[in-house]
Amino acid sequence: MTEPLPGGYTSAELTVLIAQARTELDLGDHEPHQLLRGHTNAVVRLGPIVLKIARKGTPAATVERTVALVRWLQGHDFPTVPLHPGLQPLHLDHGALATVWTHYPQPPEPVTAADLAAPLAALHRLPAPPVPVRPLDNLAAIRRSLTAIDTLDTDDLAFLSDRADQLEHALADVEYTLAPGVVQGDPQHRNALHDPAGGRTVLCDWDTIAHGQPEWDLATIEIHCRRFGHGTRHWSDFTAAYGLDITTWPGHGTLRDIRELRMITTNARKAAHTPGTISEVQRRIKGLRGDEHGLPWNIL
Repeated sequence: MTEPLPGGYTSAELTVLIAQARTELDLGDHEPHQLLRGHTNAVVRLGPIVLKIARKGTPAATVERTVALVRWLQGHDFPTVPLHPGLQPLHLDHGALATVWTHYPQPPEPVTAADLAAPLAALHRLPAPPVPVRPLDNLAAIRRSLTAIDTLDTDDLAFLSDRADQLEHALADVEYTLAPGVVQGDPQHRNALHDPAGGRTVLCDWDTIAHGQPEWDLATIEIHCRRFGHGTRHWSDFTAAYGLDITTWPGHGTLRDIRELRMITTNARKAAHTPGTISEVQRRIKGLRGDEHGLPWNIL
């Protein structure tokens, strides 16, 4: 079986990076490290902090922009997991860059969709940040992934490309109702945490922050409630708390289908480095071919 490559790094490389970060942060080696996530970035807990090593090849400007945006959010007292004090990002060996965050111990009760409503609504009301923010363009991201996928056969790739063409045509007719602004880009249950001291839910994982239509964030929440086993109650509680049910809006189906297509093509692009992913991607594609909107997805 192919070795998993958290963040695109081998086990040996990751060991070196973690050791170097320990030294730079003066943490010592008494705290064992724990890999929390590795599908995109390598997210590692080191005692009281969380080290997020950006995926191999990530430009320095991208990580620096994320740091600047999160500091701006903190300046607005926005509910986000805080950056650890000190100069960031860390520049490590192998050209790696890392951000350092405060670790929040979590209670047994997981974050619910309703918990996401208040911080997401607050994000959508923020003024334009002083830091340049990339425009949210899901179709462009889909196209980039399609050109890089080497784990699917030509028939599946042609199907996904044709679907992107059809959805791009449909998107041209969508009329938005909300004002554009700052969006999280990938809001979901796993991209939020309980703040044990503040008694509130905070957002995390700001790699996808962008400028665009809030409707995209709401469509993403609906997908996660429906596809990943959270159930209709999660979605109805979210809509009550946020104050809008996007599924009643005429443009919802188009945004839903584009967002699901992006999730599939992104995972297909990364499948070569994440064992077991491609079978789930193929199952999702089969579901798309059959218009199975209720098909449960497994988390990748």
